[in-house]
Amino acid sequence: MNGTNRLQENAGSTTGEEGACCTPARRPDATAVETDVRLLSTLANETRYEALLVLADSEEELCACEIEGALPVSQSAISQALSALYAAGLVERRKDGRWRYYRTSERARTLLATLDAVREDRR
Repeated sequence: MNGTNRLQENAGSTTGEEGACCTPARRPDATAVETDVRLLSTLANETRYEALLVLADSEEELCACEIEGALPVSQSAISQALSALYAAGLVERRKDGRWRYYRTSERARTLLATLDAVREDRR
């Protein structure tokens, strides 16, 4: 589903009266709502969001241990955050021997650019 039509038609009137002053608003598409809430919930955790920002700021792929040096949390917390970001499609990962390297996905870069623009609008 594209982002332009996230609403479904809602049949009928909420008042049930003929000639009612208003018609019901369109209901949000349940699949779009579920997808968006899952994505936004992923970013609603400070460690996950900060890890994503660290990756976005890097011009190269980073190993979890490199991200750990930038954040005041354990390697385990970083690993869990990266797994959640990967599951949400916000990071891409590559395995090289024992190590996994991460970088932001196009989806994450688009989302972060949107957040930057919204933040700028609020100033």
